[in-house]
Amino acid sequence: MNKNLKIVSVEEAVGIVKSGDRVFFQGAAMTPNYLIDHLCERYNELKDVEIVQIHTDGDAPYIREPYNKAFKLYSFFVGSNVRKGVNTNNGDYIPIFLSEIHWLFRRNILPLDVAFIQVSPPDKHGYCSLGVSVDITLPAVQKAKKVVALVNPKVPRTHGDGIIHASQIDFAVSIDQPIHESHSQIPSEVEIAIGKHVANLIEDGATLQMGIGNIPNAVLHNLGNHKRLGIHTEMFSDGVLPLIEKGIITGEEKEIKTGKIVTTFAIGSPKLYDFIDDNPLVHFKEAGYTNDSAIIKRNPKVTAINSAIEIDLTGQVCADTIGPYQYSGVGGQMDFIRAASLSEGGKPIIAMPSTTKNGISKIVPHLKYGAGVTTTRAHVHYVATEFGVVNLYGKSLKQRAKELISIAHPNHREQLEKDIFERFYSL
Repeated sequence: MNKNLKIVSVEEAVGIVKSGDRVFFQGAAMTPNYLIDHLCERYNELKDVEIVQIHTDGDAPYIREPYNKAFKLYSFFVGSNVRKGVNTNNGDYIPIFLSEIHWLFRRNILPLDVAFIQVSPPDKHGYCSLGVSVDITLPAVQKAKKVVALVNPKVPRTHGDGIIHASQIDFAVSIDQPIHESHSQIPSEVEIAIGKHVANLIEDGATLQMGIGNIPNAVLHNLGNHKRLGIHTEMFSDGVLPLIEKGIITGEEKEIKTGKIVTTFAIGSPKLYDFIDDNPLVHFKEAGYTNDSAIIKRNPKVTAINSAIEIDLTGQVCADTIGPYQYSGVGGQMDFIRAASLSEGGKPIIAMPSTTKNGISKIVPHLKYGAGVTTTRAHVHYVATEFGVVNLYGKSLKQRAKELISIAHPNHREQLEKDIFERFYSL
């Protein structure tokens, strides 16, 4: 194998994209924006170029005018940078579990012409790291006809599956700049209360799945007296670092990758990236592995903490739309909710504030018209708000409704009681 990269100008690298091609963009902290921006400069030369991706960070010019004359986005997840465009004719959303996206590439359901990625420089053996975003990037690299890579010494070298040889890269562009960062905010009083309730559900020896944001950070902040916790997650951020430093997260009771933190991507501060760099404690695997319920459930006490936009009185969870408006995506919520319910001692948890920032109840009699059901009522167990936790597992529809009202905001409980009567007793 040739250990030498073919270093070219960015113009030559993006010049391989032709009209009608399907192009993959690596995402999150590893989004190769330098390539993307230069590709978009070719909008007058190209037409009918399809972009496929999950969540990316950066400007995403391809979703708006004038660039959308040449490009159309088909996204497996909707972030804030593409949200407006995806809800117009400029883009579209593909609903799919994160655990299954790799099959779209490997089975040539969505064959890829070009993959745009970002990697570390090759080591002495010619191997580059995909850094902190292996997720669906690994299968994309394996199946794309051509691979174009930004080669960046700021990319952490990660352990696990995200290693590719220089011979797999057709064109390389050198760059030296920090990868994307995400910094946590101070949790609100509501988020702190939710964090305490959820932390009380977590047992010593549990295997945790949680994402990024104020509620997960509030949960982690309240785990200082726990022991022998493990991590098998879709992603993680800085919130786990203090627990690792204190010896609370050890992974010693995990069945899968005992003692290791298993993830598919990460995003956070430079401190997080320094911790991850060349650290054998952290294993980055593709999403087809990390999000495989059959693998996850083999760990003990899998505790999956996910969020919701709204939940109806029977337990149906909408986490990816606001009515028909596509807000985010299915992602890995169902992968982990199902795995936690099948794990011995596992706990699938939906955690959310009882109201929106405008005071509208997030516990509702019916999901909004056009809303998607991300997690079915048959899969929902624990639901937590700032007013407490209920367990809907094994409860009837009417029992569920009463349980959910008990953790709704007091300002909305009377109306929700009326809604129960109209739904269940007025026939």
